[in-house]
Amino acid sequence: MGETGVLTRPIVLASGSPRRQDLLGRIGLAFRVMVPGLAEERLPGEEPPAMARRLALEKAVWVARELGGEAIPGTLVIGADTIVVLGDEVLGKPADAEEAYAMLSKLSGRTHRVLTGVAVVEIASPPDGFVSRAEVEETLVTFRPLSPEEIWRYIESGEPMDKAGAYGVQGLGSVIVQRVEGCFFNVVGLPLPRLARLLKEFGVRVL
Repeated sequence: MGETGVLTRPIVLASGSPRRQDLLGRIGLAFRVMVPGLAEERLPGEEPPAMARRLALEKAVWVARELGGEAIPGTLVIGADTIVVLGDEVLGKPADAEEAYAMLSKLSGRTHRVLTGVAVVEIASPPDGFVSRAEVEETLVTFRPLSPEEIWRYIESGEPMDKAGAYGVQGLGSVIVQRVEGCFFNVVGLPLPRLARLLKEFGVRVL
């Protein structure tokens, strides 16, 4: 597990995403990192918002259970899951360059939804008791029309390969995004205003 800052009330981020770690650090919270071992799959008939919410909560609960008796009662575990949705199709992380090209071609010149489920789980006493809250943030993202050459050059940068929908709005992908309607940080992977509201319910104030 990685660690940053000085822990007051213990907070654990259930994510290996460097982007989420950076965002959480930006708002001054000290936290540890523990990566959940879960498959991120859509259940049959599951609506995208329900999928994002479920996966965020499952990640946080998985980490809370792994911590078990070593966790101090009152420890908060933050889980998040971001998905890109075009129509009813969920676009995950591309398996290879060809899949990244197919995703970006679909998104070219169109508006899609970015959904992030955010969950906060409090480890109560006894250690296997949990109190949890989970919500979903939605942002609309519109791509400008992209030529095949632009798509391949973006793929060659390597940026699309570890990101849902095969793009990162905070990096080189910023030049292919025409408009963002809603929370920008949600598209990066962690909607900070919504997370702050959830943490406040557990007695943790960011401001």
